[in-house]
Amino acid sequence: MVRSVLVSGAGIAGATLGFWLGRAGFDVTVLERATAQRSSGSPVDVRGAAVEVAETMGIMPRLREAATGARRLVFVGADGAPRAAVRLSAFQGSAGDRELEVGRADLAAALLDAAGEHAAVRFGESVTALTTDAGGVDVTFSGGGSGRFDLVVGADGLHSTVRRLAFGPDDRFVRHLGMYVATLPLADYGTDSHDVVLYSTPGRTVGTHPAGGVVFMFRHAPVAGFDARDLPLHKRLVAAQFATHSGVFADAVDRVRRAGDLYCDAVSRVRLPRWSQGPVTLVGDAASCVSLFGDGSSNAMIGARTLAEELTSAPGDLPTALRRYERRHRRVVGRKQRGVRAAQAFLVPATSGGVALRNGMVRLLPR
Repeated sequence: MVRSVLVSGAGIAGATLGFWLGRAGFDVTVLERATAQRSSGSPVDVRGAAVEVAETMGIMPRLREAATGARRLVFVGADGAPRAAVRLSAFQGSAGDRELEVGRADLAAALLDAAGEHAAVRFGESVTALTTDAGGVDVTFSGGGSGRFDLVVGADGLHSTVRRLAFGPDDRFVRHLGMYVATLPLADYGTDSHDVVLYSTPGRTVGTHPAGGVVFMFRHAPVAGFDARDLPLHKRLVAAQFATHSGVFADAVDRVRRAGDLYCDAVSRVRLPRWSQGPVTLVGDAASCVSLFGDGSSNAMIGARTLAEELTSAPGDLPTALRRYERRHRRVVGRKQRGVRAAQAFLVPATSGGVALRNGMVRLLPR
């Protein structure tokens, strides 16, 4: 019988899972390595079935207040003049007008506040060792303590520690897709309009968002020694790529050099033959990362609720619950993983011809 659950990671997936399992009566601990929630990251969508998840959790009014208000995607030339535009409603999912875009930090905060009513949340600590047996998992924590749980869930993202400990090294499951994304939160750098504005050169795209801040996307081979927490490396990498390829956003590169908070990571695909190993399972990016249109957060919310539903329906049969969760949610994420190359070609064309073709195709879309 599963009663005690450790969720590693207090991001989108972890907070959502903490809410649903805690509300169902499980004894849930959500563990987060960082000492506080991350403030950076691109705006993300609450789309499709994730809308119903947020509505049931009671956080949708809060998300609507924090919504970015973005309405159009506008591609510009080096001089800032528009070359092509498309309404973001063209990318709506099954929930139609109920869908919204919100800052990642705003979504994570709303989810975690909701989870905190039903689960214990511990910041500044992480998992360092797992020992599994037929009855559960013995966990060692970075602070020196330990605990025993019926189930451990890795909701700790692309660079999941739980996945590495339970399933093996990253190079067995994580494939670099030849691209990096960096986001710089700048409250004074947004536009007064409702437009997401992007400028593309071959292999590079830079732009700004009504919510404030700058995004840098660029094609690049894997960087030796890349660390997702190495801020000086991130600054050097972004500055080198965009110093002479930023058009009207040239001043944003100077802001990167002075930044105290810059998110940067590789665009990668995570694929595992199975998401569970005994009483250890994965959810969110740890299980199935890849998203370039901001819908990875929606998939994480949907996957977390699906896992909670299956655990609640069969708490005495963990293997069956985990198989059902994986079977259901693989159908959701499979389509997104197969579409990543098309997303790359749309957002960051590799050639000048590709930039022109993308802009031409956008101009042909119904307005």
